Parts: sequence; C-alpha cells; structure tokens
Amino acid sequence: MHDIRALRADPAAFDADLARRGMDPVAQQLVSWDEERRQVQTALQEKQARRKALAREIGGLKRTGEDSSALEAEGIEIRAEMEILERRVADLEGQTAEILASLPNRLDASVPDGLDEAANVVQHVWGTPKEFSFTARQHFELGEALGLMDFGTASKLSGARFVVLCGALARMARALGQFMLDQHTDENGYVETQVPVLVNDAAMYGTDKLPKFADQSFRTEDGRWLIPTAEVPLTASIAGDILDALTLPRRMTALSQCFRSEAGSAGRDVRGMLRQHQFEKVEMVSVTTPEESEDEHERMTRCAEKILEKLGVSYRRVLLCAGDTGFGAAKTFDLEAWLPGQAAWREISSCSNTRDFQARRMNARFRPQGGAPAFVHTLNGSGLAVGRTLIAVMENGQNEDGSITVPEVLRPYMGGLERIG
Repeated sequence: MHDIRALRADPAAFDADLARRGMDPVAQQLVSWDEERRQVQTALQEKQARRKALAREIGGLKRTGEDSSALEAEGIEIRAEMEILERRVADLEGQTAEILASLPNRLDASVPDGLDEAANVVQHVWGTPKEFSFTARQHFELGEALGLMDFGTASKLSGARFVVLCGALARMARALGQFMLDQHTDENGYVETQVPVLVNDAAMYGTDKLPKFADQSFRTEDGRWLIPTAEVPLTASIAGDILDALTLPRRMTALSQCFRSEAGSAGRDVRGMLRQHQFEKVEMVSVTTPEESEDEHERMTRCAEKILEKLGVSYRRVLLCAGDTGFGAAKTFDLEAWLPGQAAWREISSCSNTRDFQARRMNARFRPQGGAPAFVHTLNGSGLAVGRTLIAVMENGQNEDGSITVPEVLRPYMGGLERIG
C-alpha cells in the first residue's frame, strides 16, 4: 500500500516509478480524488458544526416555549445534505483505496530498467556449471528410470502438475527440508515456526497477495486460502502490532506445503516438477527497521546462497529489472541454480525487500525509543524451494549409470546413504 501523502507531495515521481514497470500514470487522478475528498470532508465538518449549533438553539427555544419549527426544518435539510456528503466521501475513499491496492511497490533506485527477464543483471556466479562426459539427463528422466518419481499415479490422483516421490527420493526431499531448517536456525539466527496453511482474506491482503494474485491461489469453500508460501502467515503474524524496536530484527523460518494454481503458465515446464500446484518450501521472513532493511536484504540472500554452496550446486545471483520485479517488492535478488539436464539456469530462490509496502497494508509498526510508532520493513526469501533444490541436486549429482550421488551434507539425514541407484 502507498502513502497518499507521499504521492501528493510528488505525483510525477510516483508516475515515473510506475512507468518503469510499464504502467500508465495514475497519480493525477488519485490526487484529484484526494483533493475533492478533503474539500467534501471540510464541508461535512461545517455541516456537522452547524447542526450541533442548531440543536442548541432549538433546545433553548423549546425551553422558553418559542417556535422552533424553522430551525428544525433547517436541521432536517442539513442532515439530508450531510448524507450526500458522507456518501461522496465513502465513494472517493473506496475508489482511491481500490486503485492504491492494485498498484505495485515503488522500485529501489538500484533496480535496472527493463520490461522482462532479458534485462536482469547477473551480480555474480558461484562455482563452475557442471559438465559431464555423457549426455546429462533431466530430473524426471532420472527419477522415472529409478522408479522413485511417479507422475502417472499423481495425475490419476490429482491431475496435472503433481508428483509422487517414493523411496530414497522422498527421503532426500525430507532431508533437504530438515537440512535447510537446521542451517537457518542453528547458523543464521532464524526462529523455526510452524504455521497454518489456511489463512483468511486479511492475511492474504496484508502480504499483497490480494487482490492481485487471487486467480493464482486456491480458495476453500468456507472462504479461506491455501497459502502460496509461508511468507503469508509468517509476515501476517505481526499485523496490527506495535513492536518494541529492541526486539528487531525479527527473523522467522518455516517449512510448509505451498499451493499455487499456476494460472497463466499453460505450456510452461509441463514435464517434471519445476512448476507444481503443491510443493514444499523453506521460507525466511525478516521484520526490521527502515534503517536496517537494506543490510538485512543482503544478509537474507547470503543465507540462501550458503545452502546452495554447501550442497555444491553452482548458482548465480541476479538483480531483477523493473519489469521482472514482483508486485510487492522494491528490490529482488533471484538465485538461479545450474541444471545440467536442461543446460540452463533456473530460479531456485527469490529474496525481496518490500520495505513498508506490506506493513502499511497490515498496519504493522514499531516504536523507536522515545519516538512515535513507525511502519516496519518486511523482507521475504526462499531458503530454499525444496522441490527445485531436489531437482538441482539430482541433475548435478547424476552419474552415467543413472545413479545419483548424495551431497555429503545430506548423508547424515539419509542414514549415511552415499548414492541413490
């Protein structure tokens, strides 16, 4: 959500930010509505003051037995005028709120221009992309050949974009989630949290998933939403709160099931488990002061990077351009893992600083020492997506005979197993 006062102070700069995302200007319309709203509210306050004065005058006349009918008629007229003004204020506030809720976050100045991923900027590359002396297979070819990845049964049960893992691959997925949680809690200072996967409208709206992404989410018959990521309940847990500045930064992590309808992705990544309706992800959420959020963004991204480094998966960090930056983000780093089977870099983590965008939507604030409450900054990042990490580990650890070498850091979680095959 945006502060209408900031927009009013510099509408040209606001529209310039929207233009970087390929959007049409809206500031002048919003400023015009805001000016009219304030004028109407002033008129309403004047009517309210006159009506109170009339009530006193009418009371005085009745106490003395004098005729008050003219003043009573004026009072009825004023009440009717007030109802018109009240409806106009409500209409203006509703129109403004609807537009503001549909507008994305303002971009950080460091975000490069560009309309799509072609303009993203690679920040650095870690490791050497894996090459083999044989033709590398994709994850689904490896998993199906081993008899441990079953898309046919999943389709029979649930339709497209689901998978059944079994045996050592199911255990590896579990091991990855446990390994990531241990790293983030023991090494990175995040507090492990178990969260509901069903949330209400307020939680989805506060984390900028509504109304923008309603068509990409699953909703139950009783009106709750299946979470697209644990970012939603983790971040929304502070909705309406005023936090003590001494308790910040607050860092939380959760391993949860996630659900996305993948609307608009027809024909993309149909084979395999890159794009699923249901998947597991370890999420990181940080709540900070405005002064700390930039450093926290770098710290969070490094926490995700270190997971890939310990797994021995080559990756690159990418700064997303204006047109590719998500709706709620002011700035985003994507981590892209090298997948030898595809001979391509694919996103495995996205770490975003939303600044006070979400906090304004959910009214989440902190109280500086000796100061008035101010909005917190919220950040979220994948640490990592379990299914995509499983893909990366499989494709980078494959052997010519179709077996898969288990990364050393995962072996303690897998009973010492060194190879799947």
